[in-house]
Amino acid sequence: MFVIIEISCVPTLCTSYCSYHPTSPLSRGAVNLPRAQLAIAGHVDCPSKLSQAPISRPLHASPSINTKDHNTHRSIDHISDRMFKKEITTAPKSKLKSSVQRGLRQSLLATYPLLNPYIDEILPKKGSLEAMKLPDRCTLYVLDAQPLFFQHDVSATLLPHLRLVHRFPAAFPSIRIDRGAIRFVLSGATLMAPGLTSTGGRLPSGTGSIEDQGLDDDDRWTRELEKGEPVVVRAEGKIEACAVGFLVMGTKEVKEKGKGPVIEDAHYLGDGLWKLTTD
Repeated sequence: MFVIIEISCVPTLCTSYCSYHPTSPLSRGAVNLPRAQLAIAGHVDCPSKLSQAPISRPLHASPSINTKDHNTHRSIDHISDRMFKKEITTAPKSKLKSSVQRGLRQSLLATYPLLNPYIDEILPKKGSLEAMKLPDRCTLYVLDAQPLFFQHDVSATLLPHLRLVHRFPAAFPSIRIDRGAIRFVLSGATLMAPGLTSTGGRLPSGTGSIEDQGLDDDDRWTRELEKGEPVVVRAEGKIEACAVGFLVMGTKEVKEKGKGPVIEDAHYLGDGLWKLTTD
């Protein structure tokens, strides 16, 4: 059964989004993008009967996530409700002490070791990293007006801003969704397993390790990813990543079950964080 419910729309203007919708009016200007869509069964969370209420996992509410540490990945109990689905107002920035910058640099490399060759470009030792406080205890880190990464409290795992991912795409563990899941991810819906296990999706091959990981010839990340790890979401037929978030199910389990939510809250192209002005 194919069911789509459009709840409301917000105007969005996003250059990179054009690559996902080349025929969209977005390539010529603003476009109305659905605020929330309950989509085809298999790609996003969808109630089996529209007459049943309340919906078990509505798009405006996220269930409690209780994920313990996985190596360097700390608890994600307090992920913001729907992340950055709403517009975000620009806030003042504050410069960080050198000791704080060093700590963030170490944390970033511990979580994303493949960034090591580029770390001096991302966080120059003499650079002036700034912090911008956002709603829901979130902090965005900015360098020379360029957003780099963010976290949902001082003890949370750092997540890369999509603009940083686009600069260094091979440095972040990733999964790939099929074409059918793209529009739902770009509306902030929960990413479900079938969007990854289908022919166009790509889950890790499991042939690599932390010391030896990356994309293989079949466009699959070589290391299996654990529940609670940060992951970048790529899309079938597209060059740039479209989202980044935390796994609520390990990739090995996704392959075994073939159903259920994989990423419930993500920073995605066109959301409030992507459109936030940082200069």
